[in-house]
Amino acid sequence: MLPRATTTPMIAKDSMLEWLKSQIVRRNVTVKDDIAAVVARAQARRPVDILVNNAGGGVIGATEEMSDAEVEGQIALNLMAPIHITRAFVPAMRLRGSGRIIQISSASGQGSLPTSSLYHAAKWGLEGFSECLRQELEPFNLFVTLIEPGGARTSFSHNLQFASEIAAYRDTPAGDIRKMFETAGNELYTLDPQKIAQAIVDVATSDHPPLRVTLGGDAFGVVQAALQSRLAFLQSQEALARSVAFDS
Repeated sequence: MLPRATTTPMIAKDSMLEWLKSQIVRRNVTVKDDIAAVVARAQARRPVDILVNNAGGGVIGATEEMSDAEVEGQIALNLMAPIHITRAFVPAMRLRGSGRIIQISSASGQGSLPTSSLYHAAKWGLEGFSECLRQELEPFNLFVTLIEPGGARTSFSHNLQFASEIAAYRDTPAGDIRKMFETAGNELYTLDPQKIAQAIVDVATSDHPPLRVTLGGDAFGVVQAALQSRLAFLQSQEALARSVAFDS
């Protein structure tokens, strides 16, 4: 959450990092009462012009391997939290007639991969929520943007969790992908977080930011392949789609 630049205290460059650290409030974004407290504190201090929903985490495993807690946790963290946080900030932004909402989605919000079904479910849900919200808020000069990065060298990759393995999946595509994540080094994560951050700043401070921004050659390839595949499949079914209307 970024405050209005015009009201940020003047701070010497060598003290800026320490000042920013002092502004951090750690809360569990899956707890609605914690969200409300942070939003109230932020808005009491100064108007919030830019909201970035960046919290997230992944559990790797076939769907059957995941526990109920892992299923619910993935949806709570990656989908419900940004929905609740966004809804908490929208009223003040709408009344001021300006604001930027940045949703950190993923190439996984367009494509899919075995072992990440709940992460995909959350990100696809976030994409649909944000696309609809963009249409609702644009008349008030509020813009929602989805950031769809590929593999970046952040703490996300180091904090991946793994569901309890079921042996039957070991020699299947899900098992192969699991092994890839278990043994992956930096070669899987090629994107520079600082460059991603700068791209987000550029989007958030533009006059008319786009709905989606895909970052990384890997992300571009995943999204391009997913969209081309879906379009080709849709076009192959055009006759069937039109055949189920009432006869004229």
